[in-house]
Amino acid sequence: MGTDSMGSEGYSPLKDLRLEIEVKERTFSLCFWVYLMNSTTFPATIIQQVYSDISQSAPFLVINENKRINILPVLHLHEEAPDIGNISSWTEVPHATADFEFPLEKWVHVGCEVCPNHIQLQINGEIVGKKSLSSLLNKEPNSSDLRKITLANVGGDGNSVHGYVHNFEVFPIISPVKDHHLKNPPLKLTIDESSASEIEEESDGVWGIVGGKASCRRNFSLDVVLSDGFGDPVDKENEQVFASLLYADTRAPVEKTIDEEAPLLVSYDGIEFSSGERPSKILLGRASFKLKISQLSSKCDNRLFLIRFCVPKLGDFPFLETFSRPIRCISRSRNTKLSTLVWKRPTSALHQLSLSQSSAMVDESLEHMQCGLESTANPLVKRFRVGHDKISVSVQPDEECNSHVWTANQNEFPTSMDARPTKFDEADDSPSDSESIGERNSPSNNMASRRYPISDMTIFKYCLAGLAERSLMLKEIAFFSSGNEILELAHHVSLYSGCSHHGNQILLAKRLIEDGTNLWKVLSPNNHHVSWESAVYEIEEKFMKIASCDSRSLSHQDLELLRRIAGCQEYLTQESFEKLWCWVYPVAFTISRDLINPIWNSVAPKWIEGLITKEEAEASLRGPAGFQEPGTFTLRFPTSRSWPHPDAGCLIVTYVGNDYKIHHRLLSMDHAYGSGDKRTDMKPLQDMLLEEPELSRLGRIIRSH
Repeated sequence: MGTDSMGSEGYSPLKDLRLEIEVKERTFSLCFWVYLMNSTTFPATIIQQVYSDISQSAPFLVINENKRINILPVLHLHEEAPDIGNISSWTEVPHATADFEFPLEKWVHVGCEVCPNHIQLQINGEIVGKKSLSSLLNKEPNSSDLRKITLANVGGDGNSVHGYVHNFEVFPIISPVKDHHLKNPPLKLTIDESSASEIEEESDGVWGIVGGKASCRRNFSLDVVLSDGFGDPVDKENEQVFASLLYADTRAPVEKTIDEEAPLLVSYDGIEFSSGERPSKILLGRASFKLKISQLSSKCDNRLFLIRFCVPKLGDFPFLETFSRPIRCISRSRNTKLSTLVWKRPTSALHQLSLSQSSAMVDESLEHMQCGLESTANPLVKRFRVGHDKISVSVQPDEECNSHVWTANQNEFPTSMDARPTKFDEADDSPSDSESIGERNSPSNNMASRRYPISDMTIFKYCLAGLAERSLMLKEIAFFSSGNEILELAHHVSLYSGCSHHGNQILLAKRLIEDGTNLWKVLSPNNHHVSWESAVYEIEEKFMKIASCDSRSLSHQDLELLRRIAGCQEYLTQESFEKLWCWVYPVAFTISRDLINPIWNSVAPKWIEGLITKEEAEASLRGPAGFQEPGTFTLRFPTSRSWPHPDAGCLIVTYVGNDYKIHHRLLSMDHAYGSGDKRTDMKPLQDMLLEEPELSRLGRIIRSH
């Protein structure tokens, strides 16, 4: 009823809302989605009640100065109704209110129920306020005049309400509003900042991106997510997301360069296109962009830029467009320029790692380190005893980072984050199978006393560096250093950073680089791009070999996720392969571990459904009727963490907490298998998980075929 007046795709400006309804039995209910802009001022009247026989209106749904939403009594129905001539009189009458701040720039479902003896307010399907009232029925002669009522946003209160409504429904009799909030939710476009790569965050929060001429500019990556009102990704394969470059201060388009080159470029299979010519398709609710900026801030009076993403076919609405942070585009990075061929051997005949030749000092502060020391000093850390095991849980806001860790520590293994990394000094000193014959017989390996050419300054630099520079450092170190020297570097970085996860990524470096280089040579002997369809089988075979899983191959959905991580379409370039390899190799290595391998190969139950996204995991914990019961959990690998990020390849437990909210915790088993030897006294991982008080049962993920 009344939905014919709504705008495109069911969206309409709030100021245009005006619906007349017939009231039967003196009861009615209504529900709608509302999206309020940041420019809205408070207090604000969202909906007013207007009658045909009176010239003035009274408020019905109001948000007060504290941003609490309220539903008010109805004229001719309730004795406590506000005065029609005094807009502010509603504060003096009984009303039902929500005891939390109404969010802005976010879709919220509002439901109202009106009866002669009460009013009720629902937010997102939950009852948040109810007020008993006195009925005017049979008390006043004009109470029978309540036949028609107009609900509208008529303004006139001196306040500015900027927003949109979606799927406004009115029912002349009481209807279960909760059942309607699940139907036809609205859409919203957002940027997934966790997917960003090759972007530096400067001290003022501005993104620093290297751009300019073709010989200088670099690719950077961003993912855009199309989600519904519940935050679940929406798969619209026929829709495309467009990107454009704007000035941050005026939102005007940035001009072309003096060479008539588009200011924002999209890279597909190694070829650059104007961003306006090549939109990105939405796949599983996500559109991935690999971008370059040809225009420099210095050429535009040092102005900052923004990237605007939009889906034109869905409508020109503020919630269907999203903007990046302000961008400062510079001609060169403050760090050393990254090699475009990630695994290319250095041509200079360096015999030791030179600090000045590897990279310049990083000017990032300690607050940008992505692990460890903050969680060490944080007093808000609880420890839960699980049988004879200890599980360490950091009580902080949910994120995918290694400050939120469940550590499967057995018996006497240390649990303190600042303890000396266990077993590093007991690791096998023999060269790995991937080391060359020349390295096996090198003087450094045959000396009675080991030498460590990796200096303290190099260790300090690594701890302070961003992921891009760490990657560059490890590629040089892996080429020039022995296995023992890499082991010592891992030991000291883990010790000084306070997080053993950093050491794990350093220990992976030599094998990861060599295996990746060899696999790319197999895929592309001529170093050209190759078709995805032909490359994916070799990648899958290598994955299964590293993961030591002969019985379980990757599903079609797994392979599609790998394609998305690579950022490729029909063809796989070396750059895309390197991006994929830095994510999939740590995952395969984790699966190969004695504690993880059995649950990966388990079919009934299927403890790890496959390579899934955070959004898929969260969606699996939400059913049609709401969240699953507390304690339901799934296991996944974080798709936004690639080598050498300390969390690359780790397992994430996504679960429904007792507060009926979804939480994410990182599971670490470093001390459980730090020595590389099999532990016969270790409990199976699934048993340790189920002994954790916050986890009670494994959830299922239904993946579309």
